[in-house]
Amino acid sequence: MSYFGTMDRQKNSDEFTRQLETHKLIIYKICHAYCSNPHDRDDLAQEITYQLWRSYGQFSGQSLFSTWMYRVALNVAITFYRKAKAGDSVIQLSEPDPETEYKPDDNAELEADINTLRQFISELKELDKALMILYLEERSHAEIAEILGITETNTATRISRVKDKLKQRFSQLKK
Repeated sequence: MSYFGTMDRQKNSDEFTRQLETHKLIIYKICHAYCSNPHDRDDLAQEITYQLWRSYGQFSGQSLFSTWMYRVALNVAITFYRKAKAGDSVIQLSEPDPETEYKPDDNAELEADINTLRQFISELKELDKALMILYLEERSHAEIAEILGITETNTATRISRVKDKLKQRFSQLKK
């Protein structure tokens, strides 16, 4: 092993660590969207980090690191969710975690609406859930399409349909 090979590996490791630290909220948001149990979130975060590190050498730089990170993290989360769903330990997505819930001090109705929206989103199919996470992150349709591997047109159509579905659920709830 040459000295230069070791330097390159260290440089890659340092860059990966810097990028991971910069974009760690991506992992946090995905884990919270797919797992309500803190232990499952920790397991998922560890698996996402491991898979990011494992595939970092394949990151070509053709897209933003955050776009690539979202793609890997969502794929890992969906696989994690499907495995848990197939086994005996189902991840309960519909129960908010009181430790991490957003709690505005001055508006109980807003708090209730946010919790309801989180519940509704947690009940969506995996792709629709991923779409809404990215949409609420204010990602462009082009970036969402790139992350999820679908067309921009499909992205826009699906977002519109999911928003309509969520509006209907809210209106039924308010009646």
